[in-house]
Amino acid sequence: MQTTSLGGLEVSRLGLGVMGMSAFYTGKDESEEDSVRTIQRALDLGVTHLDTAEAYGEGANETLLGRAVRGRRDEVVLATKFGLVSHTGRPGADSTPANVRLAVEGSLRRLGTDHIDLYYQHRVDPDTPIEDTVDALADLVTQGKVRYIGLSEAGPATIRRAHAVHPVAAVQSEYSLWTRDPETAVLPVLRELGIGLVPYSPLGHGFLTGRIRSLDGLDAGDWRRTNPRFTGGNLERNLRIVDEVRAVAAETGATPAQIALAWLLAKGEDINPIPGTRRVERLAENIAADGIRLTPDQVNRLDNLTPASGDRHDRSGMAAIDR
Repeated sequence: MQTTSLGGLEVSRLGLGVMGMSAFYTGKDESEEDSVRTIQRALDLGVTHLDTAEAYGEGANETLLGRAVRGRRDEVVLATKFGLVSHTGRPGADSTPANVRLAVEGSLRRLGTDHIDLYYQHRVDPDTPIEDTVDALADLVTQGKVRYIGLSEAGPATIRRAHAVHPVAAVQSEYSLWTRDPETAVLPVLRELGIGLVPYSPLGHGFLTGRIRSLDGLDAGDWRRTNPRFTGGNLERNLRIVDEVRAVAAETGATPAQIALAWLLAKGEDINPIPGTRRVERLAENIAADGIRLTPDQVNRLDNLTPASGDRHDRSGMAAIDR
């Protein structure tokens, strides 16, 4: 596995998002042992960047990840997030300095470590100046509890203000063949400031793999059952995107998932996708995307895919995204 740098933090070219092992998706309540094996196999295959958050499964996801890397802590870059859970009793998002200090202690305990390599604000808190939040994070860096700091779904102005207080290593945002939002305003600012982009859901919540052609088979509580891109006829309309990706995959001798990841990797060394999976076989499939080289014509065709139908989150989810 090749490596790249997120604002000076060396990580594997592809990371692993472990959220779906504990929350939101079909299978989240299946064998924890299988999830541990998948994480450990990822390490064997050279994946070092592992991503979680305190909000995933009410801390269960961090605990799972901590268990999986026990005895191999020096091999991994642990990334987690704070801010969607208030430990101060304040309603809603909470990135107050007091909450930052409380949140990090819980994450350290659940992860079973004395430091977090990359600590993200999960969503921008509109009621707390970003300067105050980053000041608190800078204190954690000084104390050795955090090595690098990041933001998630932050807009250009917030990124600039945060970076002026303390260097931001990475910004996490949804970015994929059907979510191109960062390209217009966020990515140019990141490249100007030397900040990496970490795309979450680089496979479109599994849609770009080509294996979801209806909601049949998804658990009743699966988050996608209420997501605008999977409902109201949009899933059927969006199948044309998968079919176009499938055509490129057939030319290349790859899978649609590998093409979606290879397209992201072709966008620059500062792009570090974190596809998620609970299965070892899918993990191996995703990692193989690092060796796929698309032709300029294929990249151009993928660049010009039909835009997705439907917002990428519901109304409250979209309202939480900083612009």
